[in-house]
Amino acid sequence: MKEYELVREIPNLCRNNQMRDVFFDEVETDDPVQYVRQFLKGKTLEISVDEKANGAVTVYAVCDGLQQKFVFTPI
Repeated sequence: MKEYELVREIPNLCRNNQMRDVFFDEVETDDPVQYVRQFLKGKTLEISVDEKANGAVTVYAVCDGLQQKFVFTPI
């Protein structure tokens, strides 16, 4: 399995508030998209993916109207 540093960002939807919740973690997975699907399972989910040449994967997820960004960077 591959090891990634995971940065999860949840923007604040309140007006005039530019802050966001940011969580850091180290995860092992062979499929970052499947990891996000398991993390947010059981919900209405829309996913888009951006893969970089350096192996980083960014997964954009909208789950029940809440937008989240998961950035997987290889360790």
